[in-house]
Amino acid sequence: MEDSPTDLASGFLEAAPDAIVGVRPDGRIVLVNAQTERLFGYGRDELVGQSIEILVPDAARGAHPAHRRDYLADPRPRLMGAGLELAARRRDGSEFPVEIALSSIDTPDGLIVAAAVRDVTDRIRAEARFRGLLEAAPDAIIGVRPDGRIVLANAQSERLFGYARDELVGQSIEILVPDAVRAAHPAHRRDYLADPQPRLMGVGLDVAARRRDGSEFPAEISLSSIDTPDGLIVAAAVRDVTGRLDARLEKERLRAEAQRGRLESQLHQSQRLESLGQLAGGVAHDFNNLLGVVINYATFVAEEIAQAAAADADKERWSDVQRDIDEILRAADRATTLTHQLLAFGRRETVQPRVIDLNQVVTDMEHLLRRTLGEHIVLQTSLHPHLWPVMADPGQIEQVLTNLAVNARDAMFGGGVLTIDTTNVDADYEYAAERPDVKVGRYTQFRVSDSGTGMSPELVARVFEPFFTTKPKGEGSGLGLATVYGIISQAGGHSAIYSEPGVGTTIRCLLPATTARTVTVDEEATPITPARDGETVLLVEDQSAILEVTRRLLTRNGYQVLTAGSAHDAIPIAAEYPGEIHLLLTDVIMPHMQGKELADRIRTVRPGIRVLYMSGYAHPVLTTQGKLDPGVILLEKPFSEHLLLAKAREALDLAPV
Repeated sequence: MEDSPTDLASGFLEAAPDAIVGVRPDGRIVLVNAQTERLFGYGRDELVGQSIEILVPDAARGAHPAHRRDYLADPRPRLMGAGLELAARRRDGSEFPVEIALSSIDTPDGLIVAAAVRDVTDRIRAEARFRGLLEAAPDAIIGVRPDGRIVLANAQSERLFGYARDELVGQSIEILVPDAVRAAHPAHRRDYLADPQPRLMGVGLDVAARRRDGSEFPAEISLSSIDTPDGLIVAAAVRDVTGRLDARLEKERLRAEAQRGRLESQLHQSQRLESLGQLAGGVAHDFNNLLGVVINYATFVAEEIAQAAAADADKERWSDVQRDIDEILRAADRATTLTHQLLAFGRRETVQPRVIDLNQVVTDMEHLLRRTLGEHIVLQTSLHPHLWPVMADPGQIEQVLTNLAVNARDAMFGGGVLTIDTTNVDADYEYAAERPDVKVGRYTQFRVSDSGTGMSPELVARVFEPFFTTKPKGEGSGLGLATVYGIISQAGGHSAIYSEPGVGTTIRCLLPATTARTVTVDEEATPITPARDGETVLLVEDQSAILEVTRRLLTRNGYQVLTAGSAHDAIPIAAEYPGEIHLLLTDVIMPHMQGKELADRIRTVRPGIRVLYMSGYAHPVLTTQGKLDPGVILLEKPFSEHLLLAKAREALDLAPV
C-alpha cells in the first residue's frame, strides 16, 4: 500500500534539518517536528498548545505578538527580522542565535504560519572569527561586487586610505584609484571577472593607490574571488610598499655608494702608484749614472791591482785590496738590480716583447720554482688547455713569477701549497666597470695563490708600493710586488690582490690577449769583436764622469773617440770633423736637447752614421708603450765594458738608415 501525500509530508517534516513550528494566528503551537524537540529541549506534547512566545527570549517576548500581527497582515514567505540579530530560547532558559524563515499554509482548519528555525551559532562564530581575522589583517581588505561597488572594508582600509568604513561601503572602487589610471580601471576589473582566479594585480607594473586626501602611494594588490549567497565578491588585499621601495632604493644607493667608494679607492691607489713610478724612474736615471762610474772605475782599479800584485812579492796585501774591490762590485751589482726593479715598477724599463704562451713560460719555470720554494712547499699548476697568447717580454714574466713565488714562500713558514693557474678572461663592460684599470677586451689571466699567513686589509692596500715590506728589517727590499705591478701595467695589464689573515693570498694578473701566433726565438749572444781600423765614435754625455769612463773603455779597445759634453757641442764636431764618423753614441736624456733629436740633426750632415743610445731611463724618448721603436739600439746604464763593446758592434754592423 502506497504512502498517502500526508504521510510523505510528515516524513519530510521529520527529516528536515531545521526546527519546524506550526503556529495558528492566535499564537498557539499546533505542530512541531523532531528537530524542534532536539533544538529547544521540549517534548512534542510540551509544545503543542503552548503560545509561541515560550520559545522567544524574555527581552523580546513583549513585542513578539505585534510582530506576529504584522506578518499576518501580509503572510508572504520571508525571513523574519531581516537585518536584525534574532535569538531563540531553550527550555533551560539559554538563548542562541537563529535564522527564521516564515511562510503561511491554508488548511481546512484555517491559516497556519510555519516557522523554520535554524541555529546559526556555528555560522556566527565563524563569521566572528572571520571578522576578527579581517580586522587584524595587516593589509587593507576591500570587498567589491562585480559592478565595482564596495561592500566590505576592514580597519586597515580606514587607516591606509583615510576614509571611515561607512564612507567606503557603497562607493565605487575607483574612488581608491589614482586619477591617471581611473578611466582604464573598469576594463581591468572586467578582465579579472572573466577569469576570477587568485592573482597579483599589475604584475611587472608600478601599481599605485589613492588616499582620501588625494596623495598616492605604491601598492601591492592581491585579488581573489569569494562566492557568497548574495553573489560573487572580489576581495582586494592592498599593501602599502613604500617602505619596501624605500629600502630597495636605499640598498641600491648604498650598493652604488660602496661601488663608487671602491672604484675611487682603486683609482687613488693607481694614481698614487703612478706618481711613485715617475719618481722611481727619475731616481733610477741618476742612480744608474752613478753606478756606471762606480762599476767601471772599480774595474779599472781592479785591473791595476792585479798588475801590481803580479809584480809584488807581498801578494797577501794586494789580495785584501782585491777582496775589497770585489765587495764594491758586488754591491754595485745589487744596486743595479734594484734600479731595474724601480724602473719595472715605474713602467720605465725598456722591454723587448714578443708573442708568448704563458703556459709554456710556467712549464719552463717549474723546475726553477720548485728549487726556489723548497721541499716543504708543494707547487701545483692548473693550466688552461687553450690559453690565448700574449705580447710580453718573457724575461719580465719570469721575473714576475719568481717574485710571486718568493713572496709566497716567505708567507708559508711551516710549509704549504703554492698554486699557479691560467685561464682566459673576456672582460665585458660590467667586468671592466668594477675594475678601473681594466679596459673591455680579451685577457689571459694567471694567478698565484698560497696557503700562507695572509694579510690584513691595511697591508693589502699598500703591498704594491715600492719599498713597502712586511719582512723584518734587512730581509727584503720591498720591491718584489712593486716590480710585479710595474711589469704587468707596462704590458697593458692589470694586477690585483686578495688576502685574508689565516687564509692566504692570491695575486691575479691580467695580460691583453693577442691574435698573433707564438714564435720561437733563438737568442744567441751577439759576438764581440774589437774595433776595426779607423772606426770613429762621437761620444755625447753630459755627465763628465760617465763621459770619461766610456771614452777610456772605447779607446783601449781600438776605437777613435771624439767627445762632447752636450748636444750643442756635438753638432759642430759632427759637421766639421774632416774624417768619417762611424758611430754616434749619445745619452738619451740631456739638458736642452734630447739624444733622439741630436741624432736626427747629425744625420742631416752625416746620413750614413749609425746611432747607439745609452740611458738608464729611456722610456719617455725612445719607446712606444715601453717597447723600443724599430731600428733603435739601446745601451742600458749602468753597463760593463763587455756590454758596451757588444752594443757598439751591433750598431756598427746595422745597415745604414
